[in-house]
Amino acid sequence: MTTQPKETTRSEEVIRKHKEYLWPAVTNFYKQPLVADHASMQYVWDVEGRKYLDFFGGILTISVGHANPKITGPVKAQVDRLQHLSTLYPNEQIVALAEKVAQITPGALQSSFFTSSGTEANEAAIMLARMATGSYDIVALRHAYSGGSALAKSVTAQAPWRKSAVISVGVAHAINPYCYRCPLGLKYPDCEVACAKDVENLIQTGTSGQIAAFIAEPIQGVGGFITPPPEYFKIVFNAVKRYGGLFISDEVQTGFGRTGKKWFGIEHWEVTPDIMTCAKGMANGAPIGATITTNELAASFQGLTISTFGGNPVTSVAAKATIEFIEEEKLLENSHTVGAYFRGKLEELQEKYPIIGDVRGKGLMIGLELVKDRQTKEPAPEATNQLLERTRDHGLLIGKGGLYGNVIRLSPMLNIGKADVDEAVRILDQSLGEVRV
Repeated sequence: MTTQPKETTRSEEVIRKHKEYLWPAVTNFYKQPLVADHASMQYVWDVEGRKYLDFFGGILTISVGHANPKITGPVKAQVDRLQHLSTLYPNEQIVALAEKVAQITPGALQSSFFTSSGTEANEAAIMLARMATGSYDIVALRHAYSGGSALAKSVTAQAPWRKSAVISVGVAHAINPYCYRCPLGLKYPDCEVACAKDVENLIQTGTSGQIAAFIAEPIQGVGGFITPPPEYFKIVFNAVKRYGGLFISDEVQTGFGRTGKKWFGIEHWEVTPDIMTCAKGMANGAPIGATITTNELAASFQGLTISTFGGNPVTSVAAKATIEFIEEEKLLENSHTVGAYFRGKLEELQEKYPIIGDVRGKGLMIGLELVKDRQTKEPAPEATNQLLERTRDHGLLIGKGGLYGNVIRLSPMLNIGKADVDEAVRILDQSLGEVRV
């Protein structure tokens, strides 16, 4: 009797070709990667028709819902009208976006340079800071993630993301304000925010003493949603200014309402940066990056520059439509209110499951750090992977991160409701009960 060959599913065929034609370093979640077919608002469907509640949003990028017609409508119209020119030709769309960004940014941040990604935005910020100050030294934070280019990798401070010939000339890394795992062995607030004071010590001992800039994510994304104490950035800002530096706020993940109430994460720490970088949720999935600064600093850029795809008419329309949707739907407040509700539910899960060592974040940017033991805080990356698999099986998409791969990252769309949170918590509860450490 002849055995019939096993029929290959659509997912299996896509995964086979992915392995054959893409770099193996391109990371996928799950033992059997999820092959997406279509999506609508807070839901994603795979090619086999299974439905998932999306609480990771394409790495904090789908900010106001998949295929949101209020965004895709203007985008489709713009594609038919004018799709591309480059920055060599001004157009109404790039000007309208730049004007809109200037209206919502803090302080005197009025001048934008648009690119296609957060990596490019951070590169531009560092380059501008070096030109404006005449100094080469950059201070960054441990556990930081700044992008995939050579310079961005040198600013990044996590070993798994630095596996290349990275030359960190001119980049020094300060102690991170990681209160749950304080590198100084102290406890907040008795520590008097010693980690912030380390920045000045680092400038004095690990740089020329005259720095170009300090760059930091207000809440570290890939680092595991590490959230500094309230005093941290004010102390650091003053130290940076004493040594001639500019303050760069990397808002690639924290920008555009993600942290609740404010447009940008750094505003929670009552500091106005000299330069801000943005990407991801800015255009609800369209590829965009932005480096925003004062008119004075922008004028200090030396030589000429262009961006082939930056400020593309289509991505500009997507970004402006996203910002206007956030305004119209009052999503800064929704992110705060629903985020607080979500955090409360997660803290209830923390009481129930000892594997949850820490709950942290702001707005709809919340991390759960998983540990084998709360006393030793030994990381539990195996449990994290199990939880990803179990939540996927039950219809929920979540993210992970952290140096030790043991932080669950939760970042749903800004326009979700409490009913969505309740469903996500129900699945998390069920899935946590199935995890074995």
